[in-house]
Amino acid sequence: MKPPVGAYVVDTGTERIGIVMGHEGPYVQLRPYGGGREWDADPEVVRQATVAERLRAATAYANARSRGEVP
Repeated sequence: MKPPVGAYVVDTGTERIGIVMGHEGPYVQLRPYGGGREWDADPEVVRQATVAERLRAATAYANARSRGEVP
C-alpha cells in the first residue's frame, strides 16, 4: 500500500525520514523534513514515522538552521 501524499514516513532502506510528495510509477517520492532533494523509495521499505521520529527530524532541522547549515 502506498502512503498518502503529505504523510511522514521512514525509508527503511536508507533510514531517512521523508514527507510523501507523490507517487511515480512503482515508487514513492519523498522529500526530507525541511526541504531538499527528493528521492524515490520502494513502497515495500517505507513505513509510517512515529511521533518520536518526526520530533527528532524537526529538532535536527531546527538545530541545523540555527547553525546556518540550511537556508
